[in-house]
Amino acid sequence: MHRERFFTLSASCPDRTGIVAKVSGFIAEHKGWILETALHAEPAVDADNRGRYFMRIEIRADSLPFMLSEFRERFRPIAEELNMDWKITDSAVKKRVVILVSKQEHCLYDLLARWQSKELDIEIPCVISNHETFRGFVEWHGIPFHHVPVTPDNKAQAYAEVQRLFEESRGDTMVLARYMQILSPELCAAHPGKILNIHHSFLPSFVGAKPYHQAYTKGVKLIGATCHYVTADLDQGPIVEQDVIRIDHSDSVEDMVRYGKDIEKAVLARGLRYHLEDRVLIHGNKTVVFR
Repeated sequence: MHRERFFTLSASCPDRTGIVAKVSGFIAEHKGWILETALHAEPAVDADNRGRYFMRIEIRADSLPFMLSEFRERFRPIAEELNMDWKITDSAVKKRVVILVSKQEHCLYDLLARWQSKELDIEIPCVISNHETFRGFVEWHGIPFHHVPVTPDNKAQAYAEVQRLFEESRGDTMVLARYMQILSPELCAAHPGKILNIHHSFLPSFVGAKPYHQAYTKGVKLIGATCHYVTADLDQGPIVEQDVIRIDHSDSVEDMVRYGKDIEKAVLARGLRYHLEDRVLIHGNKTVVFR
């Protein structure tokens, strides 16, 4: 990763000729220095669909004669002509990540360790939990901790409070670090593409609760973890990252849970990094991930 400040343009649009020429031509016209480019063409699936084109371009910030607000204004006519979904971000602005957790500690510990070591160069404005378990640990790191209990009778109010805390803290991304609750459809709809979850199975297998127990019952030889975006449909959101580990007949459910914790930490960290670096472009229920 280069150290100089850069802007990241990520975009997708219906496929056609001349997309790269128009975008790179705009950048070149303003003396922009392209540091990295990733492109992908998704083929058409039927006669009524001409496919979709995806791109991610890093531009050296000091090579342009203007900042992001003017870039957006000048680039907008091209984006409209191409019918493009796009955004541009600044590497100098740290993303703000709000973490949600329940009683499983491994993903929370791992994220805070990566944050403290600057491996994840982010801001963590707060941690939200439906239990008090990790208050002392979180506050020891100097991070505000909010206890928002969730019961069958208060879910609407609880998730309204989670949404309020996320928006009040100016969160960019919400991470469910083994948060063992199902978010409300209203909360999911309010922040599409901004909520990441780690599910302890290789989706679409073994959705819902106790996936390791389900895997043990099925006698599978591989178990895994999945980082995906949260939608109103349980464990059905677009997948960002996955990994697996081999097991055999001698492994108990407890063994599988223990192995799985290592996979969950690594998969969540990778998926979050891809998201924070604007390497993930969502298209329907699929993602294009420029690693």
